[in-house]
Amino acid sequence: MDFALLAAAVGIGVVVGLTGMGGGALMTPTLVLFFGIPPLTAVSSDVVASAAMKPAGSWVHMRNGTVNWQLVRLLVYGSVPAAFGGVLIAHLMGPGPEVQAFVKHALGVVLIIASLGLFVRAYLRMREYAMQRDGRAAPLPKDRPDVVARPVPTVIVGVVGGLMVGLTSVGSGSLIIIALMALYPTLKANQLVGTDLVQAVPLVVAAAIAHLIFGDVDWSVTLPIILGSVPGAYLGAQLSSRIAGGMVRRALAIILFVAGLALLGVSGQWVFVSLAVIAVGGTLAWGVARRSMGYRFFTFQERRAEKMGKS
Repeated sequence: MDFALLAAAVGIGVVVGLTGMGGGALMTPTLVLFFGIPPLTAVSSDVVASAAMKPAGSWVHMRNGTVNWQLVRLLVYGSVPAAFGGVLIAHLMGPGPEVQAFVKHALGVVLIIASLGLFVRAYLRMREYAMQRDGRAAPLPKDRPDVVARPVPTVIVGVVGGLMVGLTSVGSGSLIIIALMALYPTLKANQLVGTDLVQAVPLVVAAAIAHLIFGDVDWSVTLPIILGSVPGAYLGAQLSSRIAGGMVRRALAIILFVAGLALLGVSGQWVFVSLAVIAVGGTLAWGVARRSMGYRFFTFQERRAEKMGKS
């Protein structure tokens, strides 16, 4: 067994446990960039591992009643056939280097989109809290009414997300949850996560079955991912109450963006420069956005002020 891969899976599992996202978005590029695994094999192995792991988290939300089954049904209508179709499209392109390059570039594009989506999600949440604090928006009631489903756009989200998962393994926990938040802004946070997790089960299973049929799965890769990521996710969930999830998600967004550039063939020098620019410029831009909404420039300043106010 590859113990380096096992250790990487543990680390990625911790990130998933902390943030609720990033599994496929981190695992597949890690397999490609650091372990030299062909893109299609990396996607296939990660999808099959995800199919084994997703039901555990979903069961918790089903038991707690934090799943909007109407939205799950609409998403599945689009995502399941699209996920199978995404795998089929990749294989119809042929087994040569062309399909590997296509999957690698498609993964890079999806990672960049997902990273930008994480920033957008964080910004929208911060603006929502600021408006409620200033009285410009009514506070969200604890018992919100069930959202009214929008069938056509929800099915379209399922189709796009399923296609991306079939092609790249990314989308079930990043792209779709962001699209759901945009379509249903009044959906409770726990229902948002629960609905996304449950709809991801048939989505990932469909993609996994397609990959198993076409024989791309490398079990020497898949098994370490499963064995490492499951305890890692449990550890991350335990740490989530002690570490600021927002900070981890912002770091995750930067990592996804840089990994996307690398997969698109950007040279190592420019990837490093991009990382430095995004880390510094993004931090400053986020601080300016916080100040414009009446918060302190850095999050730790806000926490320190809150502690001093309580003491």
